[in-house]
Amino acid sequence: MEKEEICQYFNDIIKDEKDVSAGMAAIRTLLKVLEYSKSETVQELRYCLQNAIDAMRSTENPVTAIASGSELFLRFITLATLDTPSFAECKGIMLHRGKMFYEKLVAARGKVAKVAAHFIKDGSKILTHSKSRVVLQAMKEAVESNKIFEVYVTCSSPDNSGEEMYENLTKLGLSCTLILDSAMGYVMEQVDMVMVGAEGVAESGGVINKVGTYTMAMCAKEVKKPFYVLTESFKFSRIYPLNQVDLPNEFKYTASTLKKDLQKEHPLVDYTPPHYISLLFTDLGILTPSAVSDELIKLYL
Repeated sequence: MEKEEICQYFNDIIKDEKDVSAGMAAIRTLLKVLEYSKSETVQELRYCLQNAIDAMRSTENPVTAIASGSELFLRFITLATLDTPSFAECKGIMLHRGKMFYEKLVAARGKVAKVAAHFIKDGSKILTHSKSRVVLQAMKEAVESNKIFEVYVTCSSPDNSGEEMYENLTKLGLSCTLILDSAMGYVMEQVDMVMVGAEGVAESGGVINKVGTYTMAMCAKEVKKPFYVLTESFKFSRIYPLNQVDLPNEFKYTASTLKKDLQKEHPLVDYTPPHYISLLFTDLGILTPSAVSDELIKLYL
């Protein structure tokens, strides 16, 4: 597959399947590239897959989940290259492992949602930021368990993705209020907890998410409200930013924005340090931020 075909296939998944995240779309695209690759050696195949990852990273989509998901995918499937006598057999095993990996990730969101839903009690008031598929799924699980609770959702500038989240929550029959981003401090003292998703989780246990998440976490810490992050483990990434500036620019801006004067551009995501996070609900279980590095080591063993 050529670069244009890869980008088109990847973008079509995101455009046509609203329930599929950029990270999941990236893994599906890599599976398609692996299936149709005409490479004749393992080295050529790896080169082909890396070119596909670079192509997807050049699109106007969040890079964080693409980077972490693709890296884990490559690690998982290339374990098959160790003991195979022929390339054809090796490629077949890689494709099989790749499909297994994807199926595991499809189930991951449901696992996270079930774990997090137990923390939602009758009468709870929850604040969330932007649009998160896994947070939406967790709240759906709670609704199906006949729990009655309220949700506050930030508009989430600049793309106002919180409006879509608000509509989805309202369809579940929840009492939901859409608030300005600047009102999160005002609302914080009224809520029982904060639940947000993540585009990526750093090795430190800190999270990369829609810009404004860091502000919300600081407000929650100040008012002593628990700050919960719901995320699948394929978003765990081997990066260790120390602050906002240390977060790679390709994570903070789209590919086209990187060509502009970044001093005049607003970042799409920010970094929330681990000491602001109470717990992470993942498909690997409930983790403290300090446990993320241990889980990353296991994932890459």
